[in-house]
Amino acid sequence: MSVDSMRLSFLASTAPEAQLALQDLSRVYGNHSVDESDVIVALGGDGFMLQTLHQTINSGKRIYGMNCGSVGFLMNDYRLDGLVDRIEGAVENDFHPLEMRTENADGTSSIALAINEVYLFRQSYQAAKIRVTIDGHMRLDELICDGLMIATPAGSTAYNLSAHGPILPLEAPLLAMTPVSAFRPRRWRGALLPNKVCVQLDILEPDKRPVNAVADNTEIKSVLSVRISESKVKTARILSDPDHSWSERILAEQFSY
Repeated sequence: MSVDSMRLSFLASTAPEAQLALQDLSRVYGNHSVDESDVIVALGGDGFMLQTLHQTINSGKRIYGMNCGSVGFLMNDYRLDGLVDRIEGAVENDFHPLEMRTENADGTSSIALAINEVYLFRQSYQAAKIRVTIDGHMRLDELICDGLMIATPAGSTAYNLSAHGPILPLEAPLLAMTPVSAFRPRRWRGALLPNKVCVQLDILEPDKRPVNAVADNTEIKSVLSVRISESKVKTARILSDPDHSWSERILAEQFSY
């Protein structure tokens, strides 16, 4: 496909490097609106890629990211030349995000999506107390911890890894449930769950031990309960270079030291 026939929409973070890349790429390839584009090119770091994916979920648009940030685990390398050929040869990965439904202390309820993880964390100096139920079966009647997260394979190398959670291959039909500073049960290090389960997390003693819940970058304060399941109707589409695919990056991360 020629430069003229592929319609690209370039979106950039506010970082100076990303803004400069936006100018250079727009000059070479043009810059169509998101609605008119064949592919959206996200310029920035991992945070901006997540933001772009959230904005385009269920739009059918494919996202090709180029790293103009710091980490860039979700991004391809930045290069000005040969972009159309790179996009044509890219590997597509489709993701169903996690759906987080919360019941809150103020009587409201909330729904948010997570491509990386849903994370519960203590709001005060006291540890959280959480009851964990999987598909209607109570698995932990009282988990005392600083936090608890449910991570997708795409998010398993993010905060989940920092909390000593397992790295999940991208193709694995699994979720990682990882505690942060678990006090009781002291030896519990988390669990691997099928990605089709429904996780119910009930906050015990919420007045004394308030807990917040976060789905990627959406935070809900003072939740009473959180219900997490993989969305069956939402899809995000991401493109990666075949020699630097997400699957390869996640596999390589497992052998890094």
